[in-house]
Amino acid sequence: MKHIQVALLLLMLSMITQASSTAATTNVTPLIDTTLQYLSQPRETTASHLRMTPELFANVSGSLDDRGNCQCSVYLPDTTFPVQKAEQLQVIATTLVEKFERELSQVKEYSKRIELYQQKILNLTIRVEHMEKSSVSYTELDFQLLKVEISDLDRLVTQLKSTVVGSNVIVDQIYMEIRNLTILVNELESLDKNNILAIRRQIVSLQNRLKECEESRNQTTVPPYFPPGTCIHGGLLNVSQPYVVKLNWKGFYYKYGSWGRDYSPSDPEKEVYWVAPLNTDGRYLEYFRIYKTFDDLLLFKSMYERRITYGEGSGAALYNNFMYYHAYSSTNMVKYDITKDKIVLSKALPDVITGNRFSYAGVSWQDIDFAVDENGLWVLYSTENNMGNIVISKLNETTLDVINTWHTRQYKPSVSNAFMLCGVLYATRTVSTRKEEIFYMYDTSTGQEGRVSIIMDKKLDTIQGISYSPTDQKLYVYNDGYLLRYDITFQH
Repeated sequence: MKHIQVALLLLMLSMITQASSTAATTNVTPLIDTTLQYLSQPRETTASHLRMTPELFANVSGSLDDRGNCQCSVYLPDTTFPVQKAEQLQVIATTLVEKFERELSQVKEYSKRIELYQQKILNLTIRVEHMEKSSVSYTELDFQLLKVEISDLDRLVTQLKSTVVGSNVIVDQIYMEIRNLTILVNELESLDKNNILAIRRQIVSLQNRLKECEESRNQTTVPPYFPPGTCIHGGLLNVSQPYVVKLNWKGFYYKYGSWGRDYSPSDPEKEVYWVAPLNTDGRYLEYFRIYKTFDDLLLFKSMYERRITYGEGSGAALYNNFMYYHAYSSTNMVKYDITKDKIVLSKALPDVITGNRFSYAGVSWQDIDFAVDENGLWVLYSTENNMGNIVISKLNETTLDVINTWHTRQYKPSVSNAFMLCGVLYATRTVSTRKEEIFYMYDTSTGQEGRVSIIMDKKLDTIQGISYSPTDQKLYVYNDGYLLRYDITFQH
């Protein structure tokens, strides 16, 4: 049995040195019972045992198996080696090693990136310092390229910061250097000598232009004179700044309407003005006033006031003592004698589309728009066949018969308003709340249409009516209830 105790002692020493597993003692394993029991199992206890130091192992009897191997049961004390815990620790250690290797590979990649960023920052720093110290000319493009490069660096470092767990001193340092570079480039751009010189050159140029304008203003230039009622000029060239005459006689809330000066071919010097505000609904034309002179208009001294039942829209016009307007909720054109205060004639306009389908942009119920120029009376409207584009018809002012018709390719609802001048249609569109543009023209004498660009300043948002007077060659504009007047410049 002593030989058996020696064998067991050697077996335990081997297990202690090889803690990772018990596989190395496979030739000894059969000697140990698969179920280890603690030394605390019951056994005989004597007084001599109590006086002696506790033994690590107890003497037990053994037996031989069929193969001649000695087998016995061993009872280990409480200080048994923790084999299962050692295996768990080994698994944990393996997992930690794998994680460490992955983090180490990422650190190596970050180190390469950081070296690349440091090199780029060094190059940018050298370029910026060179720009700061050198007198070489740099354009705005150079600054923009620098900003793009710095922006790319900033984006990459921001991504790098988001991938690094915890704080990283090197990454933070690079981030701060990029921020400092951004500030430095902005300061350089604002203090760039060449830009300052360019601004100074612009100032000198503006001063020279201002001087030329002052000199040209001192030189009185007489505009070419074209007798009223004639069309010997080359067409519309420009319009003046608006002259605000006054608010319409009904007040601020009557934003829709029309006004102008009468044109009488037999008496072109006659001075008669008319103002026709619509009711507040922007549709009914019920009252209009006639003024004998422009001063009377300014002083609200009307020659007479007329009531009609009813007109529609702000497309009315006064021509040779007759008011022409669109009859309410119909396709009829009405000729009204302002001196006798009665309707002289009412006639339907062929093929016209009414019902506010093809009115001007921002102006309701102006389906039929009358216009007057040197050639007489016109009417502007839309038809189904012309798909909502502007149709121009020349009228016989006595019978209201259509003499001739022209079909344009300009869509009427995309136009803010229109007028006739020497047989040429001019259409406007809104540019902003304070500007209109005369952008389209159609010449009835040639059948040609074209684009122009003449800016008209206005005082309020919407132009509800434009009338041209051949008597004084001015435009009369009804602008959100205010009466505006423009001088016209013609081409040679």
